[in-house]
Amino acid sequence: MIITIGGLPGTGTTTIAKMIAEKYNLRHVCAGFIFREMAKEMGMDLQEFSKYAEQHKEVDEEIDRRQVEIAKQGNVVLEGRLAAWMLLKNGIKPDLTIWFKAPLEVRAERISKRESVDKEIALKKMVEREASEKKRYKEIYNIDLDDLSIYDLVIDTSKWDVEGVFNIVSSAIDNLKR
Repeated sequence: MIITIGGLPGTGTTTIAKMIAEKYNLRHVCAGFIFREMAKEMGMDLQEFSKYAEQHKEVDEEIDRRQVEIAKQGNVVLEGRLAAWMLLKNGIKPDLTIWFKAPLEVRAERISKRESVDKEIALKKMVEREASEKKRYKEIYNIDLDDLSIYDLVIDTSKWDVEGVFNIVSSAIDNLKR
């Protein structure tokens, strides 16, 4: 089974991907973790590394290459904004593609709590990071992150608590046609 979960920062992708991986005994691979690891290796914060990645497309290409290789092995939850796009572009059809969304303010509040920073700072950094990512994805892959047509399921995670979102995703998985 191959499941992709994508969404903008603060929508709950990591939380739910971990829960789904555990419930269904799947590997959890997160593009964001790979990106953060690479930023740390370069001694940069996420904003600096995002700007760096704008000038060095090999950063995104390496993240995507790793995700595709892992997906080929199956039994995985791939988490990342481009996970579904990368698999489809490489001829791999996931069993389920999911996109999480939530209003800007809700996402900023969640990130603020998660990272123990002021909400306004979280909002500013989030907006900058998203603009950088949208620019890179358009330039490198000609992917418009606002195009949700490839997703089987789009969930506004602000409407339910974590358990509610988990139940919706679990139900979708349990009811997949085999």
